[in-house]
Amino acid sequence: MGKENKRSRGRREKPEYDQKLLDLARVTRVVKGGRRFRFRATLVIGNRKGRVGVGVGKGADVTDAIKKAFNDGKKNMISVDVSKNTISHNVFMKLGSAKIILKPAPKGRGIVAGGAVRAVVDLAGIKDIVSKSLGTANKLNVARAIIEALKIFKDSKKREERIK
Repeated sequence: MGKENKRSRGRREKPEYDQKLLDLARVTRVVKGGRRFRFRATLVIGNRKGRVGVGVGKGADVTDAIKKAFNDGKKNMISVDVSKNTISHNVFMKLGSAKIILKPAPKGRGIVAGGAVRAVVDLAGIKDIVSKSLGTANKLNVARAIIEALKIFKDSKKREERIK
C-alpha cells in the first residue's frame, strides 16, 4: 500500500491553466503597535487557447496571496478569438493612466511587447502581435488595460455573428 502512493506521487496531472506571476509586492499597514505586513500578488492565468484572466490577491504569506490571485483570475476570465494567431485590427485602450496600442502582425513575427502585455497575450494564445504600452509602468493597470482591449475583440466577434 505504501509503495503505490510513492509511485503515483511522481505523476502529476497537467494543470488546466498556466500561470505567470506579474508582480509580488509587500504592502504595509501602519497601526498603533507598529507595521503590519501583507503580500499582494498579481497573476495572469490562461490556457493558451483563447482563455485568459488577471487576478489580484492579498494574504499574510506569499502562497496565500498567490492562491487568492489565482481564484480571482479564474473569476475574471475572458475568451479571445485566436484562430489566425493574431488580432483582427488595431486597437487603442486607455484605462486609468495606462494606454495600450495593439496591432496585428504577420505570421512568424512573434510577440513584440513588454512585460505585462507579453504575459497576457502569450497566455491568451496570441502568437503574432505588436504592442506599445504608454503612460504607466504599473503592471496591474497595464494588465487590466490589456484585458479590456481583448474584450473588444470578443465583442466584435459577437457583432459579426449578429450581422450574418
